[in-house]
Amino acid sequence: MKNYADYDGLGLAALVAKKEVTPLELVDAAIERIEKHNPALNAVVHEAFDEARQTAKGALPDGPFQGVPFLIKDLGLKVAGLPRTDGSHFIGTRVDSEDSELTRRFRASGIVILGKTNTPEYGITGTTESARLGPCRSPWNEKHIAGGSSGGAASAVASGMVPLAHASDGLGSIRIPAACCGLFGMKITRDRNPNGPDDFDRAIGFSVDHVVSRSVRDSAAMLDATGYPEAASPYAPPPKARPYLEEVGVSPGKLKIAVSTETPNGKPIDPEVQQAFEKTVELLKSLGHEVVERGLGVDYRRLYRAQGMVSASNFAAGMRRRVELIGREPEEHELEKLTWAAYRNGARVTGEMALYGWQELRLLNRQVLSLFEEFDVHLSPVMGTPPPEIGYVDPVNLDPKEVNKRQGKVFPFTPPFNFTGQPSMSVPLWQSASGLPIGMMFTGRYGDEGTLFRLAGQLEKECPWKDRRPKHWN
Repeated sequence: MKNYADYDGLGLAALVAKKEVTPLELVDAAIERIEKHNPALNAVVHEAFDEARQTAKGALPDGPFQGVPFLIKDLGLKVAGLPRTDGSHFIGTRVDSEDSELTRRFRASGIVILGKTNTPEYGITGTTESARLGPCRSPWNEKHIAGGSSGGAASAVASGMVPLAHASDGLGSIRIPAACCGLFGMKITRDRNPNGPDDFDRAIGFSVDHVVSRSVRDSAAMLDATGYPEAASPYAPPPKARPYLEEVGVSPGKLKIAVSTETPNGKPIDPEVQQAFEKTVELLKSLGHEVVERGLGVDYRRLYRAQGMVSASNFAAGMRRRVELIGREPEEHELEKLTWAAYRNGARVTGEMALYGWQELRLLNRQVLSLFEEFDVHLSPVMGTPPPEIGYVDPVNLDPKEVNKRQGKVFPFTPPFNFTGQPSMSVPLWQSASGLPIGMMFTGRYGDEGTLFRLAGQLEKECPWKDRRPKHWN
């Protein structure tokens, strides 16, 4: 199927429904593209091709993505019969015996799982470069990062291996790789998708799971398929007004949008990103939206000090569970420098410090959320620079302090909306002079993915990206 990559997921499923193509033919087309592009990109790290072919030959659920090839991120989510490394040497090679609840819901949508995608160690960085799995590269220019921590998913989708893939976002890990690879990426509302049954890593509520995709409608349709309440979830999200797929074709009306490029350290962003931001503001005005310059109005130093204590203690606690599972402490050579430092530093956080951090975040989140009493949407860039080259934010070889300093420069915008739990999306509106994607970030009220999907559908129509093709495509 030579034109396989020209279709989004719903488009491929429509061909299956009309019996113009079989699920097996789709799987074979996806495998052909993986085998062609993956040696250069290192997006897929665990293959399940034989299993996928067997699944495609059988009876598939009658879901919206029946027969569509799909990939799961090698972090957190369980897939029965496949290894899960979390990008780390410490965990060894363990094969999961059952699916996570979200995996079951993905399967119920009709997808066929072909394997797993690359991720940095424990998903810590905004780039996908690990000692265990190696660097994942952008299909636009293999010298540059694909973003992280869902870099493998984004690289695979952007190069046409699959039309959409599982991704997760704890501090920007859906939006950053979507921006790096020219994709649409929605960080959904906290607990909109299920996290169970083994969701200790979701205890602080920063992380969510969804997909990256080439089309807005694929993201909406998959969330319709997976984003319904989980019986045992401690925190049920606000209900949606109607199917998200219907929202994509509806006019968003006149929105009041706050816009800002303020950074936590007060330094200016890259001129090309600033120019792209200004073009976005003009586009929004031309579409009839009210645009007002307004930052988040939060003390960033206080915000990140509080988040640091919370995240450090959560990571140390998560590592303690892994130690209990494996039966021993990690040796220093089994963890990357950044991970080792995070583990040791987290163990030094006292209970008082962790809870004080939580209290601070609650107060500061109120300040951020209060902005959305006046505004419908907040706009900023996704990143402070175009995607840097592989090695610039290297968690394997660089000193941890230098890694975090560089991450602050490149990824200054995404984390606050993980703290508040709001939906936030990366939209691939522009490109740099050298042809690298530049994404814009739109954030909505808590629980209001509907407004964002309506706006995304409008932007996709007015500034389409469907026909942009990276170097690694044909």
